[in-house]
Amino acid sequence: MSHADDHEGTRRDFLYYATAGAGAVATGAAVWPLVNQMNPSADVRALSTIRVDVSGVEPGTQLTVKWLGKPVFIRHRTGAEIQDAMEQDVAFAEGQSVIDPLARNENLPDENAPASDANRCMPSPEGEAPQAWIVQMGVCTHLGCVPLGNAGDFGGWFCPCHGSHYDLSGRIRKGPAPENLPVPPAQWVDDATILLG
Repeated sequence: MSHADDHEGTRRDFLYYATAGAGAVATGAAVWPLVNQMNPSADVRALSTIRVDVSGVEPGTQLTVKWLGKPVFIRHRTGAEIQDAMEQDVAFAEGQSVIDPLARNENLPDENAPASDANRCMPSPEGEAPQAWIVQMGVCTHLGCVPLGNAGDFGGWFCPCHGSHYDLSGRIRKGPAPENLPVPPAQWVDDATILLG
């Protein structure tokens, strides 16, 4: 093999690699706008989180806000409501942290997300009673109606469209709704502000 043949092979290899690299860059430049257009726009990203001032929400009252186009119930529960919710916590035995997935509880029909009251509540800010705040989507899981607060057979929410009854924890207890009221991502920013999203 001569020195000229060796040099020719190196030049050919370089041209292959340069062409492949240029093709990859061109393909990336053509595909990126198509992928990027699937990302949410700036106005949608801005609406994906909201801060809610709850300083004026007294115990025993509820605030309804709109988040992602749906109502969200933010309830500040009284000591009596917390006690009632804990008494309605029939699915959890003393000290039990999970529900037997094979056991069907007629009092808590949502098989996919049975939960204790403590699991559905937000951690309370300092100085508040534990389980004082509950945040949940205000949309009935049957057909999407908005339930009424402080109503129904269990003192929680009642959907007047088809008669679903939710307890003080937002768990479905009676009626056609298949699931509990969903709990959105929420956290405390400070003692008076909740961040949704």
